[in-house]
Amino acid sequence: MLRYVLRRLLEMVPTTFGVLLLSFVLFYVVGGSPAQTVLGQHATQEAIAAFDAANGYDLPLFCGNWARLDALRKAPGGGTELAFSLGPGRYALPGAPEAVLRDAATGAERAVPLGADGALEVPEGARLVGADGALAVRRHTRHFFDSQFVRYLVSLAHLDLGTSVETKQPVTQVLAQGLLPTLSLSVPILFFGALFGVVLGLLCAAAQGGWLDRGVLAFSTALMSVNYVVWILLGQFLLGFKWPLFPIWGYEGAYYLALPVAIGVVSSLGGDVRFYRAAILDEVYRPYVRTAVSKGLGRGRTLFVHVLRNSLIPIVTYVSLSIPYLFTGSLLLESFFGIPGLGSVSINAINSADMSVVRAVVIFGALLYQAVNLLTDIAYGWLDPRVRVAQ
Repeated sequence: MLRYVLRRLLEMVPTTFGVLLLSFVLFYVVGGSPAQTVLGQHATQEAIAAFDAANGYDLPLFCGNWARLDALRKAPGGGTELAFSLGPGRYALPGAPEAVLRDAATGAERAVPLGADGALEVPEGARLVGADGALAVRRHTRHFFDSQFVRYLVSLAHLDLGTSVETKQPVTQVLAQGLLPTLSLSVPILFFGALFGVVLGLLCAAAQGGWLDRGVLAFSTALMSVNYVVWILLGQFLLGFKWPLFPIWGYEGAYYLALPVAIGVVSSLGGDVRFYRAAILDEVYRPYVRTAVSKGLGRGRTLFVHVLRNSLIPIVTYVSLSIPYLFTGSLLLESFFGIPGLGSVSINAINSADMSVVRAVVIFGALLYQAVNLLTDIAYGWLDPRVRVAQ
């Protein structure tokens, strides 16, 4: 078993790497400019460049010796000119006949011819202030793998998830602040949803074809037919506004969680009951059940002891698959009820283009899903001795 667990833990490394790689590509393609989102649409090119440099967004995504800079603007007389001065470093200025350097101490300016490759080195104590007619501006990186992705991997190796550009706090602190509210919401939903679902599934299986079974199935179908958002709005209107039994906004104690937990349980109860009923009925017609009943064992004891235990593998599988989705599914509940959990953290990070937080949430979700799968496989062997993990 130990070898199996270690092997599965090692397999999590390439899987998480793939998720991280894919998220980097998606954020780069459709994410837009984080600088413009944070600084506003009227931010100057210099302010955007400073923001990108401070957060590493001015580097190549994966690798490369040159990074393109948005440092040109249209010149009044036509052509292009530098929008702001550039500090020490090596720059490529294709299309420019020469560059203008300014001495930082004296303010004196001098024209410098470009090299054969269209590049020049700006020394310490000087600024690049002119490159009229340039078609692009590229800055030389420190080495070929000096990129956003590699720097992020190095930070992860040091357990550093970065800093939030919105709150100026470490990302680990931001996630830690949202974890407790999310757990206090999702754990009760998971527990009570599984408890009520299994109990109702057992009752339906015990009374198969009877009025109780038909009534619960009809009720389950009705629950499944109502959209998740409708349950939230209906619960807030009836139990929070019309009959003010529960608060509908804030996170100041267990009382504030009662209504969102109830909505989370009710909205998923229909599908849960139907699945648990089917899993239990699959065991009811097994030979061992008929043997137990023929020997005089009560039907209730047979269902709640023997049938339920043998039905636990599909039940555990179903519950385990729902655990990662509770963190994403609670996003709506947290947004509608003002609960400062990981869902709210994710929404705020997306709206503010806080990429460090968004990437951390993606990694957390990937690790959670893989950890739950591992624990589920281990639970199989504990629940059913016939199940053996591959060594």
